[in-house]
Amino acid sequence: MPTRSKIWLAAVLIALLAFTVAALVLPQSYALTALTDLIDAALLVSGLVALLPLALRTQGRHRLFWSLIVFGTMLYLSYQMFWVYYEVLLRKDVPDLFWGDAILFLHIVPLMAAAALRPHLRRDEYSGRLGRLDFALLAMWWFYLYVLIVIPWQYVVADVAAYNRNLNSAYLAEKIVLLAILGMCWRTSTGLWRKTYASLFGANLCYSASSALANWAIARNVYYSGSLYDIPLACAMAWLTWIGLRTSAHLPESEVQEVSSVYGLWVARFSMIAVFSLPLFAVWAISESALPHRARIFRLEATLIAAFIMGATVFVRQYFLERELTQLLSYSRDSFQNLTRLQTQVLQSEKLASIGQLVGGAAHELNNPITALLGYSDLLSATELSPRQEKLASTIGQNVRRTRTLVASLISFSRHHPAPKTPQDLNTLARTAIKLTEPQYESAKVVVRTSLDPHLPRVRGDSNQLLQVCLQLLGTCLHEKTGGEISVATGHQDGRASLSISTCALGPMHSHESLAERERTTAALGLSASQGILQEHGGRLEHESRPDGSLFLNLELPALEPEPAKEKQSTVPVMWQSRPFA
Repeated sequence: MPTRSKIWLAAVLIALLAFTVAALVLPQSYALTALTDLIDAALLVSGLVALLPLALRTQGRHRLFWSLIVFGTMLYLSYQMFWVYYEVLLRKDVPDLFWGDAILFLHIVPLMAAAALRPHLRRDEYSGRLGRLDFALLAMWWFYLYVLIVIPWQYVVADVAAYNRNLNSAYLAEKIVLLAILGMCWRTSTGLWRKTYASLFGANLCYSASSALANWAIARNVYYSGSLYDIPLACAMAWLTWIGLRTSAHLPESEVQEVSSVYGLWVARFSMIAVFSLPLFAVWAISESALPHRARIFRLEATLIAAFIMGATVFVRQYFLERELTQLLSYSRDSFQNLTRLQTQVLQSEKLASIGQLVGGAAHELNNPITALLGYSDLLSATELSPRQEKLASTIGQNVRRTRTLVASLISFSRHHPAPKTPQDLNTLARTAIKLTEPQYESAKVVVRTSLDPHLPRVRGDSNQLLQVCLQLLGTCLHEKTGGEISVATGHQDGRASLSISTCALGPMHSHESLAERERTTAALGLSASQGILQEHGGRLEHESRPDGSLFLNLELPALEPEPAKEKQSTVPVMWQSRPFA
């Protein structure tokens, strides 16, 4: 503890010791009353100053907790200052029917609200706005209880004995409730919070004991200000300084996560019980035969006013509750959709991983026969052949080399190794894919029509992988189809270049084949691998199987900024770069 705090506590102990000595030594007199009243006020000021930094340096519910503690202490200090005003400055007793007793009664309410916040537990899903409205209902209920029980004997029908009796009963019930809440928090907390709640419980227990002793002495006409019965009260006031100086402003939350929705439910139930208790108080006011008529009318009027105010509060609370439930429903719906989307992505990733492993294994197995084919094609080209045979041998060699490059790309894809990316022309890739699949669509009697954008911007990517995608898309459209027409078109919009392939009259679906089965078949034909390649290039693939049997495929890639025209060597064979089709 810092030296300043030790000196502070020493001063508080000296003041408490002076109060005790004065109560033991000095007789009943003005000097004793003035000295003890001023010491009480000084102890409350000391406690308030010690607690105030906790309210200023904390955040969230911790700040609200300590702010309520400070507010309750301020109310009690203001009540004590009225006693100093009457007994020290005016030199007369406090009136028996004192309006300031309402402050004494209500200063317990902020303390109950602070303890009910339970800041030692983690913040729960129960809305803070709803919680504040519940606490407001309970605070109004305590104020209504004071007005109902105490005020009639103060302002309607003046009766000191009934006033004191009802005030003490209501005040005792309030202190019991506060001690019960603090005891519950003390039992459920751990660590520093447990010590804090123990100190608060001890201070309030000491204060309650002092009130009980004072009432006992008043009933026997042996009480006066500064008597021995006020020593526990001074101890309770000094205890506040100890709490403020010994408590850290950074109290942690408990590691135990309580099922807080149950707690919020019971808070709401108690607030509703408080509202529903108003008619019972009204019945009690009417049925009490010994109650004066004016007091009965006052209680009925107070009940009606309280019912209107608390009913309006319940209406506002219900409005916020409906908004809260709507937001929770929307949040739950969004969470479910996000979870579904995430599951789909995970499933797609697993499919791509499986396809990558399958493709990698198949590509490795293809390397040996491809190497043999390449060797035999080179031997064939080295022999004496006719011009037509030389052309065929050259075509075989080019296709074998192309196949070997594609196999290498498949191996790279299966291993997730990023390939070097260079500017590519989608028009050239489309022409190359059409040329390579020419034997397939000619044998299937399919007509390929092109509509290529002459101003299509280039895209960045690996030519082998992108050509593989184009071949897979064309192969998908040609799969088990005879006759009809395929349209190949390119275009660009909003900084993206696109290549679309669509079929028309390729043959209707079999009657037993649903659209969902068609889409699964399409995905099985290689679109999953194409989707993986396009994702690696920052693009996307769209496919649509239409009810009439046609198919639409569209790939999009980010377009590059236009560059000054200059000669660039394409990675595609020259013989296919500029040849038009259909």
